[in-house]
Amino acid sequence: PTRGIDINTKQMIYRFINDLARQGKSCIVISSELPEIVGMCDHVAVMRGGQLAGFVQGKDVNEEDIMFLATGLKKGVPAHAC
Repeated sequence: PTRGIDINTKQMIYRFINDLARQGKSCIVISSELPEIVGMCDHVAVMRGGQLAGFVQGKDVNEEDIMFLATGLKKGVPAHAC
């Protein structure tokens, strides 16, 4: 949610979202910046081609698993084999 936003405003947005989470509230965050998603989210729904590709949650939220769902590639399988 912070692409193109200056650093100070970005930090304010992160604090706001974290404050809501501490209050037990859920936030829907849409972002293509994987480090941002991994740093802020504990449940991630990944879209590919306008469809839900899958979910990553808890300690499994990481850039690699999100990217595999987003691209449709499989772990350990070369891209040309998919």
